[in-house]
Amino acid sequence: MTSERVALTRRARRLEYFTIGWNSLEGLAAIAAGLIAGSISLVGFGVDSFIEVTSGAALLWRMAGDADPCERERREHVALRIVGVCFLALAAYVAQDALRDLLSHRAAERSPVGILVAGVSLIMMPVLTRPKRRVGRALGSAAMHADAKQTEFCTYLSAILLGGLVLNAAAGLWWTDAVAALIMVPIIAKEGVDGIRGRACCD
Repeated sequence: MTSERVALTRRARRLEYFTIGWNSLEGLAAIAAGLIAGSISLVGFGVDSFIEVTSGAALLWRMAGDADPCERERREHVALRIVGVCFLALAAYVAQDALRDLLSHRAAERSPVGILVAGVSLIMMPVLTRPKRRVGRALGSAAMHADAKQTEFCTYLSAILLGGLVLNAAAGLWWTDAVAALIMVPIIAKEGVDGIRGRACCD
């Protein structure tokens, strides 16, 4: 590999290490707050954070094989499919629990911690998306583009989650949490299908 590609690969690994560390903390905080408040969208957001951890680990594995073009291509396709399966599992989980809450009229409790987690994520995810996209473009890596898309996607989830939690806390609208979760489902499922098909998010 050229020295420039080696430097880009090293930067990509640093971005993925940060992604793994950040999303591990974010996921633990979101799931804990969601279980305490009974918020399915907050728990679903936490699970999504750990899916991003899986994606980050897959990207680290993919970057380890960057020197060999054939191995590089094989690892990219495997990484895309791993993440795709995880997203479809998340979509099914969120849809089932959100529909159950709507039918049973079960309200989530107010969660200041959840609002804080969603707000911080809304700020941090765009900061991570831009350098990932630049590195992915420079490397010509479909997997890196897909990972950048997932990080961007997490920004949308953060905004949806924050809106649902704030409306529930401020106006006592019990159904906003479940509706916010259901809004996430088609977005999550589309990313999952694209990943399983091995379709790059930049195509």
